[in-house]
Amino acid sequence: MLKPPDFLNIVFHDIHTKGNDVGLCAGFERGEWRESALVEHVMEWLPEFALTYDELQSISYHNAQRMVRRAANSVYKTEKYGNRGEFGEVLLHIAIRQIFTTIPAVSKIYYKSAVNETVKGFDAVHVVDTGDELELWIGETKFYNDVGRAIRDVCDEIIDHLNTDYLRNEFLLITNKIDSSWPHAENLKKLIDENTSLDEIFSKATIPILLTYDSDIVKDSNISDQKYLDDIKIELTSAYTKLRKRLEDKHLETYGSSLEITVHILLFPLKDKAALTTALNQRLKELQG
Repeated sequence: MLKPPDFLNIVFHDIHTKGNDVGLCAGFERGEWRESALVEHVMEWLPEFALTYDELQSISYHNAQRMVRRAANSVYKTEKYGNRGEFGEVLLHIAIRQIFTTIPAVSKIYYKSAVNETVKGFDAVHVVDTGDELELWIGETKFYNDVGRAIRDVCDEIIDHLNTDYLRNEFLLITNKIDSSWPHAENLKKLIDENTSLDEIFSKATIPILLTYDSDIVKDSNISDQKYLDDIKIELTSAYTKLRKRLEDKHLETYGSSLEITVHILLFPLKDKAALTTALNQRLKELQG
């Protein structure tokens, strides 16, 4: 599946048995954090994030503007945007597509019955085609300005979402939203079918977590030099340690069985989350027409 060119800088990447720890940054240009370029990159991904597979296949020169407008309008249309999480979901989508070459299956946008409705459930439903089978990627994100609060909230949410009844209900909703024209539709439906053991599903499952937060290191920096990379690594490593420790304390790795669950932690330190949200909202309104 075609996708926009890679934009996010990977400033840290540690691979271990329980999953990857990844640090992301928009980078710097002429002494400034690349907020405007990040906003434009996020908007480039809106069609893939918000439209169905069939709608994406229909995009051509004659309807491209209309389809982009449709994608933008499906995100939200409200002036009360400060605490909404859709842009965090788009960033999670972008990150796992860029780093792990996942394939999007179902967007949470599909669950909305009204444009400004906030929808519970997994923040990303993607797959990875290994050639022999599908891996299910069910992601969570917190588009926050405080990393401590993001860690607490995402850990609590993950444990809630791994409850057996919740999973069964969520998989039923996902199944009903899968575009039948998507090439992996039948394989994914079979993987998350109610007759498939959750143990079998999670032997082929990964949970990517993306957290944003306001970073003093990013705020006080103007170039991705070695000092910045060293300082941001220290900040990121502290957050990874706290998050994985909290997940271990909540017994995520053995939740419901002896099966270990792969968890990738993606941290995206920001210069100013509030300013970024305002810029994203303004650009979204422009695309909405």
